[in-house]
Amino acid sequence: MSLLEKLLGKAGKGTFDPEPYRDARPRRSAVVRQAAGLLLEYPDEALVDLVPALREALGEAGADTGPVEELFASLTDRPLHEVQSEYVQEFDLSKRHSLHLTYWTDGDTRRRGEALAAFKEVYRAHGALPEGTELPDYLPLVLEFAAKVSPADGYELLQRYRPSLELLRLALRDDGLPHSGALALVCSTLPGVSPEDRQTVMHRAGYGPPTESVGLEPYSSRLLPVSERNSP
Repeated sequence: MSLLEKLLGKAGKGTFDPEPYRDARPRRSAVVRQAAGLLLEYPDEALVDLVPALREALGEAGADTGPVEELFASLTDRPLHEVQSEYVQEFDLSKRHSLHLTYWTDGDTRRRGEALAAFKEVYRAHGALPEGTELPDYLPLVLEFAAKVSPADGYELLQRYRPSLELLRLALRDDGLPHSGALALVCSTLPGVSPEDRQTVMHRAGYGPPTESVGLEPYSSRLLPVSERNSP
């Protein structure tokens, strides 16, 4: 039994029970996750300067840079203040693009508190409890953990919350945001094929046939707004 399963039990609606950890290309997965985590952070001059190195690292690890070339161009071909303003609008002020994995499944319920505590316990078990104000399910934080600390437990976190990753990917894609490519790369490090629509995600996550409209609803008023993601 994995550590995450001991903490949270079997996966319920909105999450997956991950298959046992196996990765035929661990170096590729680590580089992809580290690069994607950086690309999903608030953009600054350091990130813009890092773009050539990220492209080179992904290529050397055997990862296709195609999905993130538009994001690379967005970072380097526009004034930084425009890039930063767009990021704040789309990630900090919009409910549609939350970078917190449990946002998509548990909202502001007690269950979310249990899930966040489980994330912390996984980090603590590896002596890697993060400092700072971000919640432990913040995707760049999870990706860094999976890339640099524990590929196995990082995989468990990412695959258990695979529906959250896919819903975020689809929301970014549908809104024409280049960050969807970073999510596509992350999902390529996990087993299975990414679905092409939200209803299929919901069906696979245990919310009934694709024709149903109930289930995961990232726009529900019960969900925490992204602007409150640093709340205790």
